[in-house]
Amino acid sequence: MIKGFKEFILRGNVIDLAVAVVIGAAFSAIVDAVVKGLINPLIALFFSAKSLDGLVLAVPNFQGGHTDFAIGSIIGAIINFLAVAVVVYFAFVMPMNHFKERQAAKAGLPEEPEALPTEQELLIQIRDLLEKQRSA
Repeated sequence: MIKGFKEFILRGNVIDLAVAVVIGAAFSAIVDAVVKGLINPLIALFFSAKSLDGLVLAVPNFQGGHTDFAIGSIIGAIINFLAVAVVVYFAFVMPMNHFKERQAAKAGLPEEPEALPTEQELLIQIRDLLEKQRSA
């Protein structure tokens, strides 16, 4: 039992996953800082909006009172997600893809690997080979 656990822990996948989680947490702090320090002020240049948390939809409930739906919080979370996604893509993903393309070009590797045949093409090739074997 201990041997199996030791093999599981020492496998590369678990170590890689642990490193990815730690790096992801640190990376999250960078993205949050960019969004709060750069993106939010840029948005504030065009829109003078306070927090959206005050936007609440009050709906009457069956007990005679009302239920509050925090629509503003949802809209704020969506805007925050989109801002983070834009920052991550343009500040990190796009430059990294460009860097990888340049490295592949320097190494003389083709930019796009050769496409593998589809399942249908493979089945047609197998059929043709079987027909050749029968006729021979």
